[in-house]
Amino acid sequence: MLDWLLEPLSYDFMLRALAAGILVGIVCAVIGTYVVLRGMAFFGDALAHTVLPGVALGYMVNNGARDPLFWWALGTAVLASLGIGAISKNARIKEDTSIGIIFAGMFALGIVIISTVDDYAVDLSHFLFGDVLGISNSDLILTAIFGGIVILLVIIFYKEFLTLSFDPVLAATLRMPVSLLNNLLLVLIAVTVAVSMQMVGVALMVAMLVTPAATASLLTRRLWMMMIIAASIGAASSVVGLYLSYYLNIASGAAIVLTATAVFIVVFLFNPRQGIFRK
Repeated sequence: MLDWLLEPLSYDFMLRALAAGILVGIVCAVIGTYVVLRGMAFFGDALAHTVLPGVALGYMVNNGARDPLFWWALGTAVLASLGIGAISKNARIKEDTSIGIIFAGMFALGIVIISTVDDYAVDLSHFLFGDVLGISNSDLILTAIFGGIVILLVIIFYKEFLTLSFDPVLAATLRMPVSLLNNLLLVLIAVTVAVSMQMVGVALMVAMLVTPAATASLLTRRLWMMMIIAASIGAASSVVGLYLSYYLNIASGAAIVLTATAVFIVVFLFNPRQGIFRK
């Protein structure tokens, strides 16, 4: 059993992947609690897809170099999130409609751009489906820096985000800068999407935002405890999923997401508070 646990750790790429998986699992789970509480799963999914044109354009501009693509993805995600927020402020257009407009337009633009790139299926497919085993030391450093910034801002604005999530009317009554806080939260989600993109890819990004947080919401009603439980589930799912991918020779991102989904199903069925079997 000890050899089974230690064998993957003899490879540098597995050590980097495990470190990145734990970091991303924690960051996604913490910011994902707000995504779940505020019913923003569609926003998270749309935002993950809107980075595609930025990545494709960055790939073309930098002649196939992968290192600068993080910055292109980050900039695209932030602009798209603020664009969705600006359009949704129009009383005549509902938020889900504005999300759908930006999502469809940006994704279509990404498809147009990558269709002009030779061998894009090989070079850009890891952004669609994830390539956690290909994470470099510089990628890991960027993940740690921006993930740390997201966690730090969540801690600093914990009370404000709490009030805004549960009672927006009270937040406005207390003269909180509601618009600014909403935009800040959108930007934090965008940064989380950018730092997580290489691990699980565009196609599975929303699962890391939603599944651990949704699982935690079945176990507690306190926001801070929900964040801790979700972060634990996200980190553990990353570790277990990477071990499964190593020994079963399956896609790492998909293995991580399936592990998190399996945890959700177990909690949904058997949790002592409101599990289906308990009822």
